Amino acid sequence: MKPMTRHLSLWVLLAALLLGWQTAMARELPDFTELVEDAAPGVVNISTSRIIERRDPFQGFGGQEIPEIFRHFFGERFPMPPGGGGPGRSEERQSLGSGFIISEDGYILTNAHVVQEADEILVRLNDRRELQAELIGADERTDVALLKVDASDLPVVQTGDSDELKVGQWVAAIGSPFGFDHSVTAGIISAINRTLPRDAYVPFIQTDVAINPGNSGGPLFNLDGEVVGINSQIFTRSGGFMGLSFAIPINVAMDVADQLRDDGRVQRGWLGVMIQPVSRDLAESFGMDSPNGALIADLDPEGPAARGGLRAGDIILAVNGEEVDRSSTLPRLIGQIAPGEEAELTILRDGRERTETVTIGDWPETEQAAAGGSGEPSAQARLGIAVAALDAEEREQLGVEGGVLVRDVDPRGAAAAAGVRPGDVIVSLDHRAVESPSQLSELVRSLPADRAVPVRLYRDGRSLFIALRVGQE
Repeated sequence: MKPMTRHLSLWVLLAALLLGWQTAMARELPDFTELVEDAAPGVVNISTSRIIERRDPFQGFGGQEIPEIFRHFFGERFPMPPGGGGPGRSEERQSLGSGFIISEDGYILTNAHVVQEADEILVRLNDRRELQAELIGADERTDVALLKVDASDLPVVQTGDSDELKVGQWVAAIGSPFGFDHSVTAGIISAINRTLPRDAYVPFIQTDVAINPGNSGGPLFNLDGEVVGINSQIFTRSGGFMGLSFAIPINVAMDVADQLRDDGRVQRGWLGVMIQPVSRDLAESFGMDSPNGALIADLDPEGPAARGGLRAGDIILAVNGEEVDRSSTLPRLIGQIAPGEEAELTILRDGRERTETVTIGDWPETEQAAAGGSGEPSAQARLGIAVAALDAEEREQLGVEGGVLVRDVDPRGAAAAAGVRPGDVIVSLDHRAVESPSQLSELVRSLPADRAVPVRLYRDGRSLFIALRVGQE
């Protein structure tokens, strides 16, 4: 064989090997075409609108309208006069999201924040039909909402078992990012059972699937074409997708949907404790080998924990045998237990482990929950703080007449951003005196979003004011 022929044969062999390797690799990657063809008809686009009444800043000065020439000079920068101005104009605000059909007679799942405060909800199906939807109920704590359209024989998605998910599995999302209907993105599961700030009741599925505004409420599929989650939120520093997206497990969502459909509200287990993380120093002081569990900083004297024999200073290590690896795990585990059921809590007290049986209560807020939603977030969730009551002796030592003691501060919360520190005593909020943790929670629920309010603190023997701004829910 001539040298040139030998070289040519070698190149042909290498090319064949490379082609075979590429073919093998292609076979290893998932093909989503069949999944999309089967599942897409059950995915819907959701658009909402609500009417905002805006006051006219050019009215209100004794009922006199400001002349047109002054409107020209001041334009939109003209400040609102005292009293808020006169009668203004209505403005319609619209938003987009996604959802998916779970029953042939028209029940649809989406995120609560997609339909929050909506005056009108319009659902557009895969076949371009547009239907008015009724809000059956929404649960803000899990961010799940149930809608109903008047239709029959609708295409339905298949639901899977989110408890069977494993890190590294391929998943795909179908939704309407920025209004682009039925866009498909794919990725893998990055983590499971993630607890996010202010979302303590959902064991989120973390993925690297591209999620953007408009994807909220849409389904997350496994490779079998089953919905395993509801795409809910992203973590971002830029405002756009950065590789961190989070979905509500479908098992959690379906449980909420069943309760909303049957009862119009969601029952959630309540323990009646104020908890804080166990730091390494605290773990050492309690004689623990590692910093795990949830430390009870304070508890409702009439709550389930107090009635069950728990005390401030106890560290909850497990609930019904499931480990509390960090304090943020406890609300989720308790929330999954139906009110009225008993739970075995493994606690650490005086350096020894023991088991206490507690009858779980119902969240006080759910007593007031309507079909359209549940209560507002607690003070701890909305501000990112844990507080405790002060007894008469502590108030005398500190030289304050009222107030609550700040036990812990979430560094990512609104309170930390305002400069609140552990050890501070919150004396007043928005010019109203604070007497107890429960009263603080009531005051926090009434705070306006995105407007600074004054907070009076007592710190290191002196009083000071700070400005607190609570973000939009």
